[in-house]
Parts: sequence; structure tokens; C-alpha cells
Amino acid sequence: MSTKHKENHRTERIGWLRASVLGANDGIVSTASLIVGVAAANAVRGDVLIAGVAGLVAGAMSMAAGEYVSVSSQADTEQAELARERKELADNGAFELGELATLYVERGVEPALAKQVAQQLMNHNALAAHARDELGISDVMSARPVQAAFASAASFAVGAVLPLIIVLLVPETILTVAVSGASLIFLALLGVLSAWVGGAPILKSTIRVTFWGALAMALTALVGSLFGTTV
Repeated sequence: MSTKHKENHRTERIGWLRASVLGANDGIVSTASLIVGVAAANAVRGDVLIAGVAGLVAGAMSMAAGEYVSVSSQADTEQAELARERKELADNGAFELGELATLYVERGVEPALAKQVAQQLMNHNALAAHARDELGISDVMSARPVQAAFASAASFAVGAVLPLIIVLLVPETILTVAVSGASLIFLALLGVLSAWVGGAPILKSTIRVTFWGALAMALTALVGSLFGTTV
């Protein structure tokens, strides 16, 4: 009777979770800050909406491009490391076998068993064994530029839409307060969700995202207020 089963680990979510949380957080904070700053300058609702929508489009594209370039650079580095490791395996397989066995000994495996394990793993897939245990590169943790770019852009857009909805629903006279308060709630919920998905402490994550969001909105509101006063 087989006892094989597949376990789901949170590390499998690191790539898309990081990009999604970063995108949503940036979408809420940057768009809400932009809205609050423009509203604090005594702008009418139409101007606030235009600024918010422009911020959404520009921010989503910027997040996608930035994430793609960043993760592509990581992927290029990984491929270069794999190419070098592939050449080393072809040129001196015996040395690479000893290198892999040494890694296992350093982790607590008996030398004879470490060499046996290294040999079996290299017989199965030498490059994969060295990539995983020597370079720290695996299918789960490897860079995926397109996935990261789409996750960042989509999550930014979702986050940015939330403050815009508040602009449509509340009176102009309370735009600044309403958008600020609602955005802090959205950020707190995002902190709870990301902590829950990633298995991190919920309170710490929530406080972190709300604090920096509140600071960003406060500073832009101050700038908008000063600008509106001097115009």
C-alpha cells in the first residue's frame, strides 16, 4: 500500500504572493495618496477621479515593467549559474560528486552515506541535484518574470480601484477623510490576508502595512493642503 502524498508548502506561494501583496499594497497606498493629495488641494470630484484613474493606469504598467525587469534579471543570473554548473559537471564530474557529498556531510550526513546519496542523485539528474543543493535553485523557487509581472499589475489595479470606488460614493466635502479611513481599512485587511496566506504573524503584518500607508497619505495630504492654500 502506497503512502505517497503531496504536501502543500507555503514556500510554493512565495513568488506570486510577494508580487501580489506588493502590487495591491502599492495600488492602495499610491492611488489613495494621490487622491487625498489632490482632494486636499480643493479639487472637484472630476479632477480627483481623473488623477486617480491616471495613477491606476500608470502605476499598473510601472509595476508590471519593473517586476518583469527585476525578475528577468534574477532569471538571467540563474540561467548563467546553471550553464556554468552544467559545464563543470561535463568537465569534472568526479570533483562535482565530491562537492555535493561534502555539502551533505556538512548538514550532518555520514561521509559514506553522503557519497552514496550524492551518487544516486547525480545518476538521476546531476544538474538538478547541484542546482538545488549547491545553488539553491529549484522549480518552486525559480524566477518567473511573466507571472510576477501579471500578478503585480493585476493586484495593483485591484488595490487602486478601491479608493476610486470611495471617491464615487462619498460627498466631496469628506473625500479626504473617507478615502484615508477606507484605505487604511483596506490595507489592514490586506495585511491580514497576506499574513494568513503566508503563515506569518497577522498583527505584525497588519500594523506594518497600515502604518506606512497612513504615513504616505498624511504626507501627501499635507502637500496638497499647502498647495491648495497657496493657489
